[in-house]
Amino acid sequence: MAPRILIVNNAVHRHLFKPTWHWKAHLKGVDASVVNVPSGEPAPDLDGFTHILLTGSEASILEHKPWFDIEVRLIRKAVKRGIPILGSCFGHQMLVYALSGQQYVARSNPPEVGWAQIEMTGSDPLFDALPNLWPTFVYHFDEASNPPDPWIKLGRTMHCDTHLLRYGTAKAWGIQAHPEISSRKAKFFIRATLLMGRKPSKHLFRALRHVPAANDVADRILHRFLEQ
Repeated sequence: MAPRILIVNNAVHRHLFKPTWHWKAHLKGVDASVVNVPSGEPAPDLDGFTHILLTGSEASILEHKPWFDIEVRLIRKAVKRGIPILGSCFGHQMLVYALSGQQYVARSNPPEVGWAQIEMTGSDPLFDALPNLWPTFVYHFDEASNPPDPWIKLGRTMHCDTHLLRYGTAKAWGIQAHPEISSRKAKFFIRATLLMGRKPSKHLFRALRHVPAANDVADRILHRFLEQ
């Protein structure tokens, strides 16, 4: 069966933050449907979908919104059915929120804005093709915190030890970073954010001073994900 992906777009301000655009650039023609949950669109029936992507968001898991409940139900249903599911940033935290509870998400201290090196700390088919250290764009003020069993920690940065997670043996993975956003697009996003007067500006200015070379991490992760 050819892959058919459901992208759960968690962007609130879609004119600025366009996670579906970033992810689709790596899907290379794979059939994908999008549901914009924050704008009130109902979750579709999961029949016919082979994989699910949960995107990032400007929203905070710690500030409950009614649409969170829609996504929680979708996640639990997908995991119960064994549909592979991958969350990025907010989507990563939403997986923990849905499967273990809000108490396992906390404010980041410090927040990570710009670029970080992810160090692999565990082995998993989804990430085994990646180098032990790889650079990626990060932009988060919350993070998964001390997730309980059966969560497995697979990767960390200097400030966050829950960057890569898997829910036991279930086909449910979370990535705190944004590997889908290329260095060039991240630079554009940072500049647009600064023009809008968004904080924390000091972190954003620092991020612009060092932009790593492009890499194919997102392509490798998605290739392995679609094999699940």
